[in-house]
Amino acid sequence: MSVLLTVNGLAALASAGSSVVGVLRPGLGLPAGEPVTVGTQVYVRAYAARAVPLGLATAAAMWADDAVLAGVLLLVSGVAQVADSAIGFRQRNLGMGFGAGALAVLHLVSAWWVTR
Repeated sequence: MSVLLTVNGLAALASAGSSVVGVLRPGLGLPAGEPVTVGTQVYVRAYAARAVPLGLATAAAMWADDAVLAGVLLLVSGVAQVADSAIGFRQRNLGMGFGAGALAVLHLVSAWWVTR
C-alpha cells in the first residue's frame, strides 16, 4: 500500500508542478501558433492557484496514515484530473488529455482501493 500512496503523492506533486510550469510558460498548453493573451495568463494563474494547494494537500495526505483522508483527497484529485483531461482533449492537447487521464485513473482507482 505504501508504494501506491507514494506513487499518488508524487503524481499529485507533478500535477501541481505542471501548473507552475504553465504560469512560467503559458503557451505550452495552447495549439501551435496560437498567441498567448492576457486571458491565457489569467487562466493559468487561476488554475495554478487551485492546482498547487490541491496537489500539495493530496501529496501530504498520502503520508498522513489516514485512509479516509487519503481516499477523499484522491477522489477530489481524480475528479479534477478527469476535468483536466476533458479540457486537454477538447483543446486537442493530447499530452494534457492523456496525462491528466492517466492521473485520473490512478487517483480514482487508488481512492477505491484505499477505502475498500
